[in-house]
Amino acid sequence: MAKYNLLNRLELPGGVKRLNPEQQKILCWEIRQKLLHTLSENGGHLASNLGVVELTVALHTVFDVPRDAIVWDVGHQCYAHKMLTGRLGAFSTIRREGGLSGFPRPGESGCDAFIAGHASTSISAACGLATAKALSGDRHHVVAVVGDGAFTGGMIYEALNNAGRTGNRLIVVLNDNDMSISKSVGSLARYLASKRTSEGYLNLKNRVEDALKKIPVVGRELRDVISDSKAAFRQLLYHSNLFEDFGFDYLGPVDGHDIPALVQALRRAKELEKPVVLHVNTVKGKGYAFAEKNPARYHGVGGFDRASGRLKVPSESFSSVFGRELVLRARRDHKICAITAAMEEGTGLSAFAAEFGPKNRFFDVGIAEEHAVTFACGLAAGGMKPVFAVYSTFLQRGFDQIIHDASIERQHIVLAVDRAGIVGEDGETHQGLFDAAFLSEIPGVTVYSPATYGDLRYALDQAFDCCDGVAAVRYPRGGEIPMDERLGYRPGEWFHHRSGGQTLIVSYGRAFGEAYGAMELLASEGKKADLLKLHRISPIPDACVQLAKKYRAIYFVEEGVRQGGIGEHFLDALSRVRYRGRMTIGAVENPFIPAMPADSAFRRCGLDAQTVARAISVLYF
Repeated sequence: MAKYNLLNRLELPGGVKRLNPEQQKILCWEIRQKLLHTLSENGGHLASNLGVVELTVALHTVFDVPRDAIVWDVGHQCYAHKMLTGRLGAFSTIRREGGLSGFPRPGESGCDAFIAGHASTSISAACGLATAKALSGDRHHVVAVVGDGAFTGGMIYEALNNAGRTGNRLIVVLNDNDMSISKSVGSLARYLASKRTSEGYLNLKNRVEDALKKIPVVGRELRDVISDSKAAFRQLLYHSNLFEDFGFDYLGPVDGHDIPALVQALRRAKELEKPVVLHVNTVKGKGYAFAEKNPARYHGVGGFDRASGRLKVPSESFSSVFGRELVLRARRDHKICAITAAMEEGTGLSAFAAEFGPKNRFFDVGIAEEHAVTFACGLAAGGMKPVFAVYSTFLQRGFDQIIHDASIERQHIVLAVDRAGIVGEDGETHQGLFDAAFLSEIPGVTVYSPATYGDLRYALDQAFDCCDGVAAVRYPRGGEIPMDERLGYRPGEWFHHRSGGQTLIVSYGRAFGEAYGAMELLASEGKKADLLKLHRISPIPDACVQLAKKYRAIYFVEEGVRQGGIGEHFLDALSRVRYRGRMTIGAVENPFIPAMPADSAFRRCGLDAQTVARAISVLYF
């Protein structure tokens, strides 16, 4: 395509090094046009990728990938990196079934040094890679690119504490856009803001070091002596630099959209041959006015109109209904408060934050899921009614806290588990297929899995008013499943539909729609099967077990892992009442599902109505 002339003719990887500054500017423009064109169709992480184009070009100018390793934190900002490492021709397939992943995947390219998907992991991985290089005599560098939002995660500081004393060739690029997903919060955000405006000490330090190095014979030794005592000097000018206290040299801040300045700073960091933090300031959404004005809204998009900026979003979803219902309840009950881990908009809490944030009943704790759970427990112990809204894949990080801090003392907290089940195009690292299994293993945790918005309202009522310990309400990405009026469906702990058969199909959540479809397909062949929907999936209602015991055959349909899942719990409950019939579980055998639409993933896992009906027909009819 003519508008990608420079991008198309680059020899990759490595071709960026041969471009002059003017050509690099043109390259950045072409990359942004490619991003806008592709993501307007495919969806994906728009604003974050627009913000790191110059940084990515500078990294590939200075470093020799893959011999030098680049580790991307979260990884959602790696799209330009993919274009510059031989995947431009396949870029139109990003986040599509069988196409490129929207995150770094070493199996996709040797230029992706480490898998990513969750926040705050990059420095740990980079520290390990740098240590491995040092042990094997490899003098190449490892670079971790980390957003300021990820610096709100505790794992970052565990890694800094370890990495700063290794002396290895590790460079941490702090991509500071004051946003990450939602606007960065907390003490670190204020600290970085101060670093953006307090450059005097840094400039003076750099000039002194450069001058000392030029002194013959004793220059470097003198610099080292002064370095040992510079803490006192630093205190006279500014507060101690956080990163230097961890054992890193600190460079910056640097304009993240000025390629010559970035290249100069990266080369300086490379020459130091020790742990370095390079602080880079970028604008999230750079180059697309709509994304620059509202970067959080354009963080992750499902496609959009380039001319108007209009996003392709469903008018209603479980997230939006949850947010609206929580606002209504909080108006009636002044003890209800909400917590998010840097996902205010994604979890549907924007309206709650706007109304109750000024009243100190909304808390964005940053990317700190472990802290969020225990913080909620403290609120509960103090008489409040906290709800922590979190994606299923990120709740995994708080597993220990749910056991230790919440369940033992039966703290009354509500977990609003968004994106439960198959998530679609975000792929392996974001599937929500473990939460039902791990939550159901913890004593005293009550778990609801709504299939409709009516179910969701019922579950929230139960969670706030009827549970005396941890209550989890898990719901999928997107909207409710349609319910046939002929079912006579109503929200409750469970629902049973009789058609006069001796086979029972059991399911919960979104998969109930496929179970119902399978029942209809069997009926069209003259084969009768009854239907049981679990709404409270843990503990399983005794009435459901007694009801199921009467059937000759049971087929359990579950949008979650098989091992330790609700199906296995149901089978165990049946064995305790000496069930003599046959039971089969249809669940997810391999939960690491790559990017694909949810309906394709259901078919891949054998959970679609046609596959379920066929399996039941073969097994039981």
